[in-house]
Amino acid sequence: MKRRLVVLTEIIAPYRIPVFNALAECEGIDLHVIFLSETDDSMRQWRIYSDEIRFSHEVLPSWRRRVGKYNILVNRSVTTALGQAQPDVIVCGGYNYLASWQAQRWAKRNGVHFLLWCESTALDQRGRHVLVESLKENFLSHCDGFIVPGKSSWEYVYQMGIPPENIFVAPNAVDVNLFSTRVGALRSDSDRLRGELGLPARYFLFVGRLVEAKGVLDLLEAYARLSPQLRSEVGVVFAGDGPLRADCEAIARSIFPGAVHFSGFVHRDELAGYYGLAECFVLPTHTDPWGLVVNEAMACGLPVICSDVAGCAADLVHANGRLVPAHNADQLAAAMQEIATDSPLRQSMSRESVNLIHHYSPQACAAGIAEAARSVFSAPDDRAAAWISSVPASTAVPEAKPAE
Repeated sequence: MKRRLVVLTEIIAPYRIPVFNALAECEGIDLHVIFLSETDDSMRQWRIYSDEIRFSHEVLPSWRRRVGKYNILVNRSVTTALGQAQPDVIVCGGYNYLASWQAQRWAKRNGVHFLLWCESTALDQRGRHVLVESLKENFLSHCDGFIVPGKSSWEYVYQMGIPPENIFVAPNAVDVNLFSTRVGALRSDSDRLRGELGLPARYFLFVGRLVEAKGVLDLLEAYARLSPQLRSEVGVVFAGDGPLRADCEAIARSIFPGAVHFSGFVHRDELAGYYGLAECFVLPTHTDPWGLVVNEAMACGLPVICSDVAGCAADLVHANGRLVPAHNADQLAAAMQEIATDSPLRQSMSRESVNLIHHYSPQACAAGIAEAARSVFSAPDDRAAAWISSVPASTAVPEAKPAE
């Protein structure tokens, strides 16, 4: 018997489309996705890959406004859409918007199971206001179960008092095959591509928004601390845009010798070229619920240097890279120096990235969501076993391991 699963989520993100396509094919699942908005132009410049969508979906009418650091999104017809969809279970992607609270209230009123897809971690610095934390606790207390992407979010939800049998792991994923296939094809003509993109012969790569919270200033400071000889051989490429771009460019001009390249925002289909020509990926973020760019880099076979506060750090960065403390340019520079000067180490880390990331496929993520949805219809004694079976071997233990 198929269960009607409705996912309520913010925007049509490129990395979620493969997950929802896979979820629509899961046994016993009748999927419908309700998007609160097509995209968020104030934060992202993502293309909407509507031609890739193979699942039932709709986009609600919305009004969005950014006020300072707050992103306000208001929707019409939330309860109408839920009533028409007739879900057996709702998976809600977060608690930041009014629509999430409306959906939770509707679910309770209509006796529908309600699961929260939660990526928050204890190290996420985005929300520490007393009122916000109180509202969050209230929202969590009315959920029937929780879907988390990995160890850090599992620990966070568990520490909020949620029993383990109500927590399910759906490992965060990108389209691994898309990135690995494109990189394989591009590397056969790397010299031409490097010339077209204007990239250094060797470089560290950062992908993301140019904002302080992503640690971009730390990366420039760490690069400036590398030996002059290494800086004359290896550059840094920033694939992204944001309010700190002018400041970053000014700092970059003061670093000599060195080569710092700013590519601006790069769409998904072009990113493989930047990953494929890089020697190492760096994410020195100060706060990040996950960091899907790490998944992308690993799918392209890159070693990874990542700050230890990123949500993905405990799951994805082991023998394939180095974890460094956030805000620590000295240790970041040491990791960059080590990897850039040791070719056998880079090759070993590359192989480890490729081997590990295949556990984080859209199919694995979809399987975790499907198992969570099915679990709410199981007898209570069966739910712990259902949780264990839904977790990939690489994420089954909630304790984080240090990078090797």
